[in-house]
Amino acid sequence: MPELNLFSDTQSEDLTKAVLVNAIFRGDDKDDAEVSLDELERLLETAGGVCVARMTQIKPSAEAATYIGSGKIKELAELCKNNDADLVVFDTELSPSQIRNIEKEVNDEDTKILVIDRSMLILDIFALHAKTGEGKLQVELALLKYTTPRLTGKGTQLSRQGGGIGTRGPGESKLESDKRHIKRRMDALEAELEMLEKNRSVQRKQRDKSGLYKIAIAGYTNAGKSTFLNYLTGAGILAENKLFATLDPTTRKYELPSGNEILLTDTVGFIRNLPHHLIKAFRSTLDEVVYSDAVLVMIDASEPECHNQLAVTEKLLDELGASGKPILYVYNKCDVETDVLPKIKQDGGENNIFFISSVTGQGIDKLTERIEQLVNDGKTNEVFLFPHNDQSLVNVLYKNAVILDTEYLAEGVRFKATVDSKTKGMLSKYLIKE
Repeated sequence: MPELNLFSDTQSEDLTKAVLVNAIFRGDDKDDAEVSLDELERLLETAGGVCVARMTQIKPSAEAATYIGSGKIKELAELCKNNDADLVVFDTELSPSQIRNIEKEVNDEDTKILVIDRSMLILDIFALHAKTGEGKLQVELALLKYTTPRLTGKGTQLSRQGGGIGTRGPGESKLESDKRHIKRRMDALEAELEMLEKNRSVQRKQRDKSGLYKIAIAGYTNAGKSTFLNYLTGAGILAENKLFATLDPTTRKYELPSGNEILLTDTVGFIRNLPHHLIKAFRSTLDEVVYSDAVLVMIDASEPECHNQLAVTEKLLDELGASGKPILYVYNKCDVETDVLPKIKQDGGENNIFFISSVTGQGIDKLTERIEQLVNDGKTNEVFLFPHNDQSLVNVLYKNAVILDTEYLAEGVRFKATVDSKTKGMLSKYLIKE
């Protein structure tokens, strides 16, 4: 996988110094823009950089050439020089020409300041944290999709004609050659990911056959999803106080107090303005939420912006097509003293809102009781007898019930199974009394 290396040269000794830039246009919320810039600073720290200065431009609309305007660009160049900055990060997605124009303005013959945007910073973090083969392939695909249209912004080197024997004549430019190579690589990555998705689909079908209730743990990045799964199951997932510490889904079996077993899946965290390239590349991973029976939405109760983060999570769940499932809202990190928690508890009180700590275990017993209710909602243990000459609906039973016992008798096949009311109704003519 191609490495981004935006921060690796200085990561071990001196942190990469960066200037963060955002703009507030007509109709934008100033407080929201400030919160977004704070989040960008946390992303920068996760990637291995340090913010040495922040700049905000207020104007009616974005400028096509430099986003923030020529006057503000000169100010940015001076700010970079005075703070010995190596990097400029914009809290938006820039066009290739904007990156090129800004780099041209902030650099002189003695400097080499890199200009990136929010999407590129998130991609860098994903590249840093991808551990499994599938995760690395997904990140590489997203990176290539993002960088391909921006090759023209990387300097004159990519637009030179190839030199040497066999490359003279009309030929193709180095830029065109690079793009052709990238297209081939993207096709290969998509083919590999498609094969992995087929394997994942087989695994899902096997989990479906087990009849175990499936709950996906979703939520904003760093809400404590991995810590929660570790607490319940001892999954041993890396759980750090960093954004996007977990990229690869992890599924673990968990036994409820009643003895019922369920499957819990930890998923990649959400964030505002998540690059669409990442959503598309990680679609098979995010589909773990779609194929679950219920969703446990984890919320960081110690975060002042938790309400806005919840709104982002709900929007993404809706876009994924998972918003119609039973949802439990779990406010985590309730062992941390904050001014936010009392207000949340005051507004709470619904049957599907819980307050827990994945570190101390506080409140988790009430949550597991509610999960137990979800699992058992409307389900009963029943006995069915299918005559040998009428086996047409046996597949319905296997698909929608948990088979507890099977017995082959002279008059037919007897099944003892845990079924919901819908399946029980469909197969009512085969019901027998024990």
